Parts: sequence; structure tokens; C-alpha cells
Amino acid sequence: MPRFLYEAVTADGQDMSGVLRASSEREAARSLERRGLVLLALRPGEAGQAGLGGKQRSRRLKDADVILAFQELATMLTSGVSIADAVGSQAISAHHPRIVEAFTVMSRGLQRGQPFSATLVDSGLPLPDYVLQLARAGELSGELGRALADAGAQMEYEQNLRTEIRNALIYPCVLVLAGAAAVALMFVFVVPKFASLLDRAEDLPFLAWMVLGVGTWTRENFALLVLGTAAAAVAAVALMRRPGARSAMVDRLARLPLVGPWLVESDTARWAKVLAALLGNRVPLMRALELGQAGLQIPSRRARMNEVTRAVRGGSTLANALEDHDALTATGYNLVRVGERTGKLAGMLESLARLYAEAGRTRMKRMLILIEPIAILVIGSMIGTIILGVILAITSANDLAI
Repeated sequence: MPRFLYEAVTADGQDMSGVLRASSEREAARSLERRGLVLLALRPGEAGQAGLGGKQRSRRLKDADVILAFQELATMLTSGVSIADAVGSQAISAHHPRIVEAFTVMSRGLQRGQPFSATLVDSGLPLPDYVLQLARAGELSGELGRALADAGAQMEYEQNLRTEIRNALIYPCVLVLAGAAAVALMFVFVVPKFASLLDRAEDLPFLAWMVLGVGTWTRENFALLVLGTAAAAVAAVALMRRPGARSAMVDRLARLPLVGPWLVESDTARWAKVLAALLGNRVPLMRALELGQAGLQIPSRRARMNEVTRAVRGGSTLANALEDHDALTATGYNLVRVGERTGKLAGMLESLARLYAEAGRTRMKRMLILIEPIAILVIGSMIGTIILGVILAITSANDLAI
């Protein structure tokens, strides 16, 4: 008979877990209910397993897993399912093991009378700060389902933005790497075949001497060069994992002529989107500004929005504060000003986010159109220089022989 791993809460609130034999999952659940237990999680398994979902624990938790779980939870809540039943359903679902564990913890907290936002803090899920604030706002307004739906939509928007940027950079990166590999192969395998011509270095043109010299050195120190390149790549990856270094790099890129405006527009679109979601769920303006400011990726933009927040706290309107600190465009100021006057600031910020997102996409396409021919031109020039150097060396050797 199959075994099922279960986690439950007793009538006096004690947690317990174990293994139960039953003909089906439904029969196992009924058996536990007859024993007076409140079921939290139930999965097929063996007694020797480390925990529910242990066999999948090695799979990395992705943002898409968290987004899907919250979208399903929001759908159940907006359909009239109680929060306890919705969370309990997610705790016995087929999601990633960490998602199941998180919702199991949340289900226990709800059974003990904790508010949903408090259980969300204890869940251990990697969530942006605005998700917790939206959950608290949803509890206060009685529209938790809508608040979580907005949180899921915002997380999905940010994930799509990151994916779009990554996908846009794939082709230029492949092009550059292929070109670098072609240049390296020519230096390692082609150029050294003409190294004997270096014996007449005083009679060779400078370009020929330089190409042959670099090719010979590369061939003789190939292992050292590979190790150095690998070490530099590992050091770069380790450096980019440090938040401070990553922020500094993004800040520098934001000041470049082509990349900078694209990054600024994408960052501003994210800020406007978060602010619109928070205000739409009745989060106070000052708290919404603080959360939106914290979500900015460019340090200089974050500092500027911090000054905007201070100005609003000092009594200025949001539109005037943004304009005084040159944070948006003229269109942005007008949309925010109209939103403040009509009481529809959240809707205007949503429109502003769409405008900036579209402008960012357009600028990204323009940048990619420039990157590809520039990369081809640079790589072609390097390969042409190598070939020209080899040809000059050969013709100089022939002239000397004649």
C-alpha cells in the first residue's frame, strides 16, 4: 500500500508530521481528518525522505515559480476562496519544494491566528518589499486578492523586463565571442606557422613584425593565457555578485550616451509601475514613494528620487518635486500633475510606466542596430589586420629572396 508523508496541526495547536499508509491521497486526507488533525501538507513518499519534496530540493527556485504561486493564490482569493483554504491548497500543490514549505509555514501561521502579511514574512520566500506592503494594504482594505494580483503582475513585469534585456543582448554577445574566438585561433594556429620570418625582423615592416611577434608569444604562452582569461572571468563574475560593485557598474553605464538613456527609461518605468500598484491598493503616498525609490537599480536615480521623497514630505506636490529634481520628462510631469488634480494618480502612473517602457524598448532596438555593425566592423578590422600583417611578412621575405 502506498505511503504518504504528512504535516498537520493537532487540536491544541501542536505541529506533527509522519508517514501514513493509504490506498489514495484522498483516503489519507480523510484518515487524518478523522483523527482530528488539520492537514497542512500531504505528499507521496517514503519514510526515509528528508521532507516533503526532498527529492526535488536540488532544483533552484526561480522567480517564475514564485510568481506562478502568487498568481494562483490571487485567483483563488478573488474567486471567493478563504485565505486559509487558498494557502492550504498551495501547501499541498505540485510547486517547487521551497514554495510548498513556505506555504506550509504560512498555513500553520494562519491556523494560529496570525494575519496573512505576518505569515508572509515568516515564509522565507525571496519577495520584493512592495509585496509585503501590498499584502498589508489588501488586509486593511479587505481586497487581499486584488492586492496579491497586483503584486504578481508587478513581479511578472519585472521578470519580463529582465528577460527582455537578457534576450536582447544574446546576439551581440555571441557575435563578439565568436569574433574573439576567430582572432584567437588565427593567433594561435595560423600566425605561428610564419614565425620563422621573424629571423629577418630588421627587414620586416612594423605591422608584419608585430603580428608575427604576438602570434608567437600567444602560441608559446597559450596555457598561461587561458588560465589568465579564466581567472579574469571568475573574478569578474565574483565582483558582479557583490551588490556594491554591480550598482557602481550600472551607475557608470547609465552615464554612457547610448546605453544610459535606455537604462534610465527602463528604471523609471519600473518605478512608476510599482508606485501605481501601491497607490492603487491604498498604500500611503510617502510609503509608496519610499518603496518605489528602493526598487530603483541605478544609484544616481535612487538618490534623486530620495530627494523627491523629501520634498513631498516637506509639503511639495509630487509633480513639482519631480520637476524640481529633473526626474522625468515634460510628459511625465503633466501626467502626474493631472493625476494629482483628478485623484487618479495611480492610473496616470500606470500610463507613464507604459510610455517609458515603450520608449526603452525603442531605444534598445536602436542600440542593438548600432552594436551589431560596430562589432562586425571591429572584428573584421582585427582579422584584416592579422591577414595583412602575414601577407606583408610573406611578400617581404620573397623580395629578400629575389
